[in-house]
Amino acid sequence: MTIKDLEILYDYGYWANRRLFEVIAQLTPEQFTRPVAGGHGSIRKTMVHVLSAEAGWHDRCGGPKRGPRLNPDDFPTIESVIQAWDRVEEQVREFVAELKDADMARTAEYATERSEKVSMPLGELMQHAANHAVHHRGQVALLLRLLGHAPGNFDILFYFAEKRGVRAW
Repeated sequence: MTIKDLEILYDYGYWANRRLFEVIAQLTPEQFTRPVAGGHGSIRKTMVHVLSAEAGWHDRCGGPKRGPRLNPDDFPTIESVIQAWDRVEEQVREFVAELKDADMARTAEYATERSEKVSMPLGELMQHAANHAVHHRGQVALLLRLLGHAPGNFDILFYFAEKRGVRAW
């Protein structure tokens, strides 16, 4: 994987987030926080989980310190989640822009929640952080549908088509 590949992966993820945010912004505050289904229950909890994970993996890779896992209660509105995502997106884009292809093989060390030391190549950790969100965006799309909102299609195919100004389907 090259830095360019990583930039595309993150750009796609942030594009997909914005597509979801457009639909999430139509929810009532009660719908945003309501436990519906899935591993994290609500749209807010799922989006904050993804935000916390991305900030945490970025921290482990050498980015700004996240501190403790983010608490959904600290994000009472969709606007507060979007603002936090904007900050993390800016930090990640700046971090990736400073990397060189050779950095992708550099070893990054971090401690697990059980304080075990783990070492992995930086590129693999950054790729994981970007890919982790894909799974949860799918969960949020399902939660939105259960609440009567259609999130549209945000597969990477549609991202590439939009970038080229063509229809994917």
